[in-house]
Amino acid sequence: MVDTGLIVKGIGGFYYVETANGLYECKARGVFRKKKITPLVGDKVSISINDNAENTIDEIFERKNSLIRPPLANIDTLFIVSSIIDPQINTVVLDRLIAIAEFKEIEPVIVFTKVDLDESYKKYVDIYNKAGFKTIVCDNKTGSGSDEVKSLLKEKISAFAGNTGVGKSSLLNNIDFSLSLATGETSKKLGRGKHTTRHCELFKCAGGYIADTPGFSSLDIERCEKIMKNELPHCFREFDDYIYNCKFLNNCSHINDKGCAVRNAVENGIISQSRYNSYVQMYNEVKDIKEWEKK
Repeated sequence: MVDTGLIVKGIGGFYYVETANGLYECKARGVFRKKKITPLVGDKVSISINDNAENTIDEIFERKNSLIRPPLANIDTLFIVSSIIDPQINTVVLDRLIAIAEFKEIEPVIVFTKVDLDESYKKYVDIYNKAGFKTIVCDNKTGSGSDEVKSLLKEKISAFAGNTGVGKSSLLNNIDFSLSLATGETSKKLGRGKHTTRHCELFKCAGGYIADTPGFSSLDIERCEKIMKNELPHCFREFDDYIYNCKFLNNCSHINDKGCAVRNAVENGIISQSRYNSYVQMYNEVKDIKEWEKK
């Protein structure tokens, strides 16, 4: 019997595919190995269900996006979770994750946690709202804000990213306690949290799916996803109204160029200085990398 479904879990070379008729354990056909294609959690696939042999994945349908690490496909929304304090907010890390989401055509939603500990969160909400992003303020102790996150999950594959200790698991437990994701208190010594998620899996939640993976941290994504200098300006959505008005349209780096409309917008307070500083740092890191060196 042939069926279609969604890979909701991958572990040890086995893939668990959810279909309208049930959940099936499958192996990938050898042809995928020959073509160096690895099925990913989030893939929409066609499978053969065999009574007397292993069930097999026969076809992987076209992906709209994918991440290398964590290995996930077809993500609709990336909730980028950042605590205001303990650990302290790092806008460069936050902006990197936003840029990667934009590059991958994943909708970023920014979630600020631990807002009860520091009222400075208001200035960050203002910065990212003005840049055109959905921002949600959450207090994981009271659960406020979690319903707003939950309302965005329906009919979507969503992932939650951010460094350990920022409150991702506490937020997910507030959204749906049945997820029972383990949470750990922040390690004061390391300034990082302890997280005990063991394998890559999609959980059903609020009419959609939530991805939870081991080591889904900002650092993992940053290491594996590089945005080249010519692509980077398009990953800062507030630049869109200005990049085509630069004097040297095709060669403007938006760093030290004369007649740069982006820099002019920064100087006039239209584009956030902190967002622009993140762009400059990211640009300088990749400006000398050739396309063939990216591999």
